[in-house]
Amino acid sequence: MKIKSAKFILSSSEIDSCPPPNLPEYAFIGRSNVGKSSLINMITERNSLAKTSNKPGKTKLINHFSINQNWLLADLPGYGYAKVSKKERSFFLKLIKTYLTKRVNLICTFLLLDSRIKPQVLDLNFMKWMNLNQLPFVLVFTKSDKLKNNILNSNLNIYNDKLNETWEELPKFYVTSSKNKIGKNQILRYIDDLNSKINPDFF
Repeated sequence: MKIKSAKFILSSSEIDSCPPPNLPEYAFIGRSNVGKSSLINMITERNSLAKTSNKPGKTKLINHFSINQNWLLADLPGYGYAKVSKKERSFFLKLIKTYLTKRVNLICTFLLLDSRIKPQVLDLNFMKWMNLNQLPFVLVFTKSDKLKNNILNSNLNIYNDKLNETWEELPKFYVTSSKNKIGKNQILRYIDDLNSKINPDFF
């Protein structure tokens, strides 16, 4: 897939304010500071489409982007950010879960994981919740450029072993680096493939 256009549409604090659900949509989510904005900019080939920051928790709303005028990308707030009030964390979690379960045109969610970090309970519980709600998702391991190949492969194997403890079939996963543009073509090819299988009468 060639990215011909990528345009910010709007930010929403509730699902009813999201753009009309008349195009296939793909969501990106992960723990705060996982590299979500950098990954979005990398795969859309835009340097500042999603606003990046060294300060975790910058994304606090659902940000929608139109890609090639034929699919939507949703940048969701990060979860697990400790330096906000309990009330704010509760608001973010409710917003995220409402969006993921109610957004009728959502085709797949890309769940981002820092490849440098061992499996976290918060991420594992989020995957479990997605699975229980029958919500399609794939895993995206970020920041692979910050690890030597043997350490990266070791970390991926740890994740594989951990998931095998409770999952009969493991989720599809991609290894990425926003710096080196690793994984861009694979993710775009996956989205393109899913788009090609959607019944036009769905919208």
